[in-house]
Amino acid sequence: MTVVLERSDRARLGTCDSWCAVAGTAVPGHLPADRQLVGLDWTLEEIFDETVEEWWNLGQALGQEPSAGWAHAPACVTNASDLGLMLAWTRLVERWAADEARLLVLCDDPWLFRHLASRPGVIAGRPPPLRRREWRLFLRGLLARTKAAFRLARAARALAHQRKSVAKGSSAILVYGHPASTAAGEDAYFGPLLREVPNLVRMLHVDAPLERAQALGKDGRSLSLHAWGSPRFARSLWKLRWRPVFGDWLVRRAAALEGGTGQAALIAWQNHCQRAWLAEIRPKVVAWPWENHAWERDFVRAARALGVATLGYQHATVGWREWNYAPHSNPDGAASLPDRILTVGPADLGRLSRYGCPRNRLAILGALRYSRPARPPVDPQAPVFVPLTANPAINGELLDALRPLAAAGRRFLVKPHPLAPYPVPSEKGFTLCTKRLGEVEAISAVLYCVTTVGLEAVLAGLPTLRFRPRGLVAVDILPEGVTIPTAGADELGKALATLTRPPSVPLESVFAPAEIETWRTLLGGGA
Repeated sequence: MTVVLERSDRARLGTCDSWCAVAGTAVPGHLPADRQLVGLDWTLEEIFDETVEEWWNLGQALGQEPSAGWAHAPACVTNASDLGLMLAWTRLVERWAADEARLLVLCDDPWLFRHLASRPGVIAGRPPPLRRREWRLFLRGLLARTKAAFRLARAARALAHQRKSVAKGSSAILVYGHPASTAAGEDAYFGPLLREVPNLVRMLHVDAPLERAQALGKDGRSLSLHAWGSPRFARSLWKLRWRPVFGDWLVRRAAALEGGTGQAALIAWQNHCQRAWLAEIRPKVVAWPWENHAWERDFVRAARALGVATLGYQHATVGWREWNYAPHSNPDGAASLPDRILTVGPADLGRLSRYGCPRNRLAILGALRYSRPARPPVDPQAPVFVPLTANPAINGELLDALRPLAAAGRRFLVKPHPLAPYPVPSEKGFTLCTKRLGEVEAISAVLYCVTTVGLEAVLAGLPTLRFRPRGLVAVDILPEGVTIPTAGADELGKALATLTRPPSVPLESVFAPAEIETWRTLLGGGA
């Protein structure tokens, strides 16, 4: 009936029946291992799913305040904010507190500790220090935004000439600066559409740095939104951050963590540039790889006010737990969803519909960036292909879990995420891979956590294992009804040794054939 809450450096089992560590807290070596709670990862996933309504409602309430548009937590972006994870830990501790057993819970997170201490049935010790942590985050964020301000102002000045290169009323795709995009007409998100649709313009999101924008701009059709930015506005970005007007310790935590980066400056700059471009060019229609992030919601509002048609292309997959796709956290609900949401196949159309996207806005236009997956030879003696995620915490845990296996003779081809480079160990058993899955000579299996490469492997019929991180909840990119083996760090060796091919999944149920002619119609004559 009681939870005893302590920091890890004050851990004493005392009269407690068992113990556990939450939210990434280091496990003390002196506590008895046989009394540690096990199986928390599965339980945490279940609780995380149960808290989705709570996060959506909180996100919508937080989103009423203007600066929330510079943050990920109010938009319920699971891959960029762990506010939902903190809500899940809270609910789990509340259940433990209502149980008959006496449980020692160790927590070194200063905000979560204070939040849990206020829950009924929790006896809390001395909390971890907070002020120094918040002050360091504040300074780090200030420096990051200041650095970003100078960099963005420089990009605006260097690319300003591009404003003369686009005709008013042009149709456009708006994309990130993906390394797979080329100046020869290929786009990482929209495939061959630049070649298929005459006069289509490619606008680059401000995440594409100056050098990347200049390289793609050699085609004469790729322009950077930086060109529409005001250097004077850029120099004011240092002072912008999310400032929630209400909230508990968890909201304060989310604001502090996001405020410790340059993120608010980048989102505010994107909003500024895209609004200036829309107002000046008034494109007929704009399509972009839609994920319902905060900047996209702002884009839709601005475009709709100007009569610009919006096409949100669900370009990859909609994973389970990608709560940001749902309109429930939007302050204005479905009003800031695109005019049409175009999906890659039936599986994701169904998931978006269940997430609450209006069915009359959804349509299947097929996969522009995926075809029938190439299938490398499967050889039990070949390396395991390991595509990393965009999450450094998950990557670190995964690679740490592989080290003992590598030392014992297992070999791993490790491919960093294309938009989030991560260092690959140089020690025995690890090899940096720059090739795609279908380009490698041979593999014994595919081990992934979040990336769509895992789905490609399943569709190709390759032995595939999903990694389950400890104390974190990862998005599951597999379609509903498709299950494969999942293993945590301690189970990887056995799971890889017994791995077999996955069940057959029809490619068309996930990635339908691309309807190029429909794309031509939509982008050539408006939606």
